[in-house]
Amino acid sequence: MLKKGIKLSLEFLLLLTIAFCTIWHSLVIYGISQGLGQITIIWKAEPIDRKLNDTSFPDSLKQKLILIQEIKKFAVDSIGINPSDNYSSVYDQQDKPVLFTVTACQPYSFVAKEWWFPFLGNVSYKGFFNKKEALKEIADLKQQGYDVDVYSPSGWSTLGWFKDPIQTNMLKQSDGNIANLIIHELTHGTIYIKNNVTYDENLANFIGDIGAEKFLQYKSGITSSAYIDYEAHKLDSKCFNNYMLKSKERLDSLYATMSVNEKEEIKKQKKTKLITEIVVGVNRLPLIKKKNYFNYSMQVFKEGNAFFMAFTRYDSQYDVFEKEYKEKYDSNLKKYMEDLKKK
Repeated sequence: MLKKGIKLSLEFLLLLTIAFCTIWHSLVIYGISQGLGQITIIWKAEPIDRKLNDTSFPDSLKQKLILIQEIKKFAVDSIGINPSDNYSSVYDQQDKPVLFTVTACQPYSFVAKEWWFPFLGNVSYKGFFNKKEALKEIADLKQQGYDVDVYSPSGWSTLGWFKDPIQTNMLKQSDGNIANLIIHELTHGTIYIKNNVTYDENLANFIGDIGAEKFLQYKSGITSSAYIDYEAHKLDSKCFNNYMLKSKERLDSLYATMSVNEKEEIKKQKKTKLITEIVVGVNRLPLIKKKNYFNYSMQVFKEGNAFFMAFTRYDSQYDVFEKEYKEKYDSNLKKYMEDLKKK
């Protein structure tokens, strides 16, 4: 009787597995591909100590590895980030992009394309370790009429599923940007709200920024070039981000005037005209590195609405977090993080 019950249970489990793989075939294939990509990186990553003792590894990059360990310790001790084994190994990406992140948006409304994944819920971006798979996804999305953006992130968080390694291209950034990146990704591993990408990314962006600022104060002082450069970069970034968020509102207002029966060609002309005005307007912003931001803004002609969605995803709630952090927590980042974790 027991054997019969076990047999029936196994048969039922097998049927469920077959049904799942049949219904979610593309998701299963994608999951396998992503898992293999992540495992390959982890498998090839080397412990930091080995890199520090490697005579062929540049001393300047070794200093960055030591810096990342200091950032991690500061993040745990002074910010309240959960301790982990992340960033204790190094993956040599040989100056090649590792991950390609694809986002998509409706062409005449700011409705992002979302993908559903187990454990994560609905997410408004999709990552690929295989460039050909990413290009196929882009082509499919464009065929469906979406505006599409693709970029290669400096880092990402696996939310504790794997031990995230340092990627060698991270080490070429400034101290402030490295601190921002590491604290941003460690925040994801500490606080993650399912089905709320905008909250998760905005929070990590805010904690990464304030955390980097505090780390540089602690490490080098407010008169150091590292701190001064980071603050200058921050002013530029905030000015540009706010401009793009307002520009998104201008486009949204334009789309609201478009009728269902309006010809596609006319809608495209109106959209391109306003986008051109927005890009030209970057030259009027009080930016220190104006040329860099202007060149970056040119991507909007290729990416359309998907270009603007990144600012919503990462920067639209910064002022909300900053106000709460300053007024309710008196700029005490660790206390703020402790309460966020409780929530």
